Amino acid sequence: MTGMGARILVVMGVSSSGKSAVGAALGRRLHAPFLDGDGYHPAANKEKMRAGIPLNDEDRWPWLKSLAEALHQAADTKGVAVGACSSLKRAYRDYLAEAAGEPVQFIFLDGNIELIRKRILARAHEFMNPALLDSQFATLERPLPDEGVITVPVDQPVETVASVALKAMPWLKAHKRGQ
Repeated sequence: MTGMGARILVVMGVSSSGKSAVGAALGRRLHAPFLDGDGYHPAANKEKMRAGIPLNDEDRWPWLKSLAEALHQAADTKGVAVGACSSLKRAYRDYLAEAAGEPVQFIFLDGNIELIRKRILARAHEFMNPALLDSQFATLERPLPDEGVITVPVDQPVETVASVALKAMPWLKAHKRGQ
């Protein structure tokens, strides 16, 4: 359940692809709440990642449900909501939309492992261990055309990435700043 007309947007990709920065930029431009998926992880998930242990599906389902419900609630309040969530597998993307109870427009931040590795090593993150990057790329199921996911390369500035994504969602024009 993705595509045109969605009022919930989820910026997706591997760690350090820019999900939080692009999601926050989209939120600002749309006057919409931005919900960072990292804030919805239970403590046990954060501890696993800190220790360099990849999450499994059982770890992810409650986290995804919590985020989806919060996004739905935020969209009910403000008309549109933006989230950031890795959404590495199609099953996770499908589950997010199912748990939200409505279509979700995913925006895939696409970058090669060399670029992303440079980014992850250059930042400090509360719990994401850089050693998990390889497992993130191994888990990633690149979105297929039938999913209706907007794919944006991340080898450009955050504001450019946000602009490219917004241009692909013309139904959101009423929410843009200054309109």
